[in-house]
Amino acid sequence: MYDVLLFSEDFSSFPLGPFPFDSEHSAMGEYHYYPETGYKGQWHDPIANYNYKGPSWVVTNPLMDGTHMMELSRIQEPVEKGTLPTLVSGDTRWRDCQLTVHLRPLSKDLFSGVLVRYQTSLRHYGVFFTKEGLEVQKVDLTERTILKTAAIDWSTQEFQNLVVTTTGTVITVCLNGREVMSVEDDRYSHGAIALCGCMPTQYATLEVKATQAEQDRLTEQKANEQKRIHEKRTLYPQLKADRKIDLKNYGAGRQIRFGHLTGTDELFFVMAQHQRRVYKDRYPVISCLTAVSLATGTILWQLGEPRQDDDVAQLTTDLPFQVYDIDNDGVDEVIASWDFKLFILDGRTGEVKKQMDTPPNEEPADDLCGVEFGHHAFEHLNIDAIRIVNVTGKSRPTDLLIKDRYARLWIYDDRFNLVWKFTHNNTGHFPYAYDFNGDGKDEIFSCYNMIDCEGNLQWELPIAIDHTDEIVIGPIDPDHGELIAIVSGWEGFMLLKPDGTILKRTINGHGQRISVGNYLPDNKGLEILTTTYWGSQGILYMHNCKGEELWSRELRCNGAVIAPVNWDGSGQDLVLLSASTEHGGLMDGEGDTVVPFPDDGHPELCCEVLDITGDERDEIVVWDLKSLWVYTQDRAKPESGKTYLPIKYPHYNASNYRGEFCFPRWIES
Repeated sequence: MYDVLLFSEDFSSFPLGPFPFDSEHSAMGEYHYYPETGYKGQWHDPIANYNYKGPSWVVTNPLMDGTHMMELSRIQEPVEKGTLPTLVSGDTRWRDCQLTVHLRPLSKDLFSGVLVRYQTSLRHYGVFFTKEGLEVQKVDLTERTILKTAAIDWSTQEFQNLVVTTTGTVITVCLNGREVMSVEDDRYSHGAIALCGCMPTQYATLEVKATQAEQDRLTEQKANEQKRIHEKRTLYPQLKADRKIDLKNYGAGRQIRFGHLTGTDELFFVMAQHQRRVYKDRYPVISCLTAVSLATGTILWQLGEPRQDDDVAQLTTDLPFQVYDIDNDGVDEVIASWDFKLFILDGRTGEVKKQMDTPPNEEPADDLCGVEFGHHAFEHLNIDAIRIVNVTGKSRPTDLLIKDRYARLWIYDDRFNLVWKFTHNNTGHFPYAYDFNGDGKDEIFSCYNMIDCEGNLQWELPIAIDHTDEIVIGPIDPDHGELIAIVSGWEGFMLLKPDGTILKRTINGHGQRISVGNYLPDNKGLEILTTTYWGSQGILYMHNCKGEELWSRELRCNGAVIAPVNWDGSGQDLVLLSASTEHGGLMDGEGDTVVPFPDDGHPELCCEVLDITGDERDEIVVWDLKSLWVYTQDRAKPESGKTYLPIKYPHYNASNYRGEFCFPRWIES
């Protein structure tokens, strides 16, 4: 019956050694396309864990006869908010299939085995060896359910021949030629396969077979999908390289700001390089600032000493700098901090217009969140991030919010007078400023705390752990006024009222990024897209304006920035995933990549969205250490009586930790 081979693996094509992994187990993949280097064959490791040391998976030759095997080389207890070492392959379209795997669990502690009908690392079935025998589990987000167990004797000294057959809603398990159990469950109707477990396990060979009817169904489904995507792509402008800039020796990762540094229409970018200090990425300092014309690539000015080593691209935090006309003279300034000073620099020359010392670290380190080693590294604050806000009620934002990594906020006016300081429990990464009560002064939403314009705590969410990674505030649901949408790691995705009422909360992985846009124009309100990183990385969740999940899928890569893009001016926003030729591009609200990146040698590490050519549509900026490219549309904007000009996050508040949004707005042409 199952006589059509869909997949096979014996690991003979792999060299001995670790399966490719990030040796630092770093946060690079949160917003850089940073694929692990090395041969991966048909496999992908979807798990990122900052507690890991070394590889999770190693190709070995245990029999010393030239036979290669994939070995799970980690011990990890299963926890509710977490994921296990996993190695994925196959096609998520598979339905009725038979997986045969030759494996050898090396311990009877905990469990290990294979996953079937794998949709994401948080949604699948598992068939695992346990001390008592075999069991079938169902994983649905944070819930792990044992569906059935079978008492059976097995030995860690012998390879086991496991056969798992999925037919309709039935999962049948055979071991060494004998059926041991069958279980029925209708949660997952399709999915790929994966290796997974809590304890070291050797995998020798795998095969996936299907019936001819299943093969025919797959062939038809793939053809229909290809036809649908091809037809969609004809409806959108495709990417055309507009300009290319040699970054010489001043390139960096996602440490870039855009602005009008000469007071003209000419757009410039400022790129910052750094040096690390003390511990990982907790105390980086700006070591070089370079201001460059985005039109010509000409350097306008440069401060510091540039360098070309890879470290300048591998920073996983913000650097403290923004570009903004803080004094309202018609010319953007560069507001930046290094050497325990906060500077306002002339955008035209880089010369210092004003400076102040950063505040002293007065509080006991043990009383603060996120201070490593129980001591302040420096007498004065090493600024983590800067945001332009308006808590003093000026006609435009001119106040400066600065923060340490996780514990304290300070707000200064444009004359460097301290307005107020806030210390409570956790700042999160990048606080959000918004005038909720219409008095002309911003409230500050920081991590789980709502702070009024005078620095007083108004309310806090009943959450004491993790922190908020990204925030979007605005008119998401027409049944409400402004709403607050956040992702807060393993504390989940939340949709809140301005008074702190939680309308929706879903723990669906470590929520890392969030964006709001008109991704599905026929739907009521706007859509909310989130993605995950730590633990289960790369899972996209599309929600409606009520926070209800519309669909989800797992990317087999990292670095999805999920930024909304006004690509064709139609009022439908697309989603920028990454600059990867293989995995990136612009995605529509149904999850189809309708604008792929061409295979033209462009940089893939970083990407950003902004209108550069001035036609109200967005361009895509991509760069790495060596070069920066700008992509625009390959066709002119159609003539229309009105123009789609959505309200977007202001570029003067750039951050790697800001939720992105496109709130619809039409203007008469």
